[in-house]
Amino acid sequence: MDIVRKTLDRISVERIKLELLGTAYGRSTTFIGRLDPRTLLLWYLFFATVPWFIHNTTVLFGMFVFIVSMTALARVSYVILIILTLGLVGQVGWMFLFSMLFGGSLETLLPLLTLTLKLSVISLASIAVFSSMDPEKLSDGLSALGVPEAFSFSLSYGYRILPTLLSEFHQILLSYRLRGRSPERPGMLYFRNIFYYLRILVLSFYPLMLNTAKRSRTTVEALETRGFTYGMNHPEVKKLRLSYLKVRAIDVYFIIFSFAYITWLFWFGERLPNLLY
Repeated sequence: MDIVRKTLDRISVERIKLELLGTAYGRSTTFIGRLDPRTLLLWYLFFATVPWFIHNTTVLFGMFVFIVSMTALARVSYVILIILTLGLVGQVGWMFLFSMLFGGSLETLLPLLTLTLKLSVISLASIAVFSSMDPEKLSDGLSALGVPEAFSFSLSYGYRILPTLLSEFHQILLSYRLRGRSPERPGMLYFRNIFYYLRILVLSFYPLMLNTAKRSRTTVEALETRGFTYGMNHPEVKKLRLSYLKVRAIDVYFIIFSFAYITWLFWFGERLPNLLY
């Protein structure tokens, strides 16, 4: 009971909001944050696609160790890592139980562990890259790689509107708590309090979407006032906006080290293909 109480005390909307804002707006002071966004996106593209075509557990584990070190250098929030861990464990758990119900055995766990390694590599690479770039760098990096302006801007806008959505959600949540009545007794393992907060979260969703839709007209007018359509249709504006992007020596060293490590890893994996199991 004490463990559950301490855990619930640490979980608050304000705490989660601060953690998500830190993740969404990046950490430019870290090693990963100082890299050019084009370098990070190309590096991420490799680790987001190649693990799906690899079945060598030695190579996958080597990639996992490398990505974990990159995640540590990116100083990813522990809240995001906890959510990722719970998601992976829950996914593998229900798939294993589902396979056991249809006549599976403990041997079914081995392919699931391989799938977990793949998902871990891809998920950690995503977190390490996107938590190290602010919305502007992400949008400019995608635009410099040839991604359509509307798509790159939509991602950047999604990141930028996150603080507004979180603040609005927090206000709606507080209004429901002021007008409602919390359980007098928490119940076993605080299940009554948990159910109470889950109900408020569901009720807060519709007002949040409604208030966000009301701001859409103001957002469009502000974008047009700043010349959004003109900048999207004129290459000289794009060139001026992306002029600060430069590939420096740190980017070259990072790519060389990553390439050398992956090359050695494939060479080592061919000689010991089943190092784990």
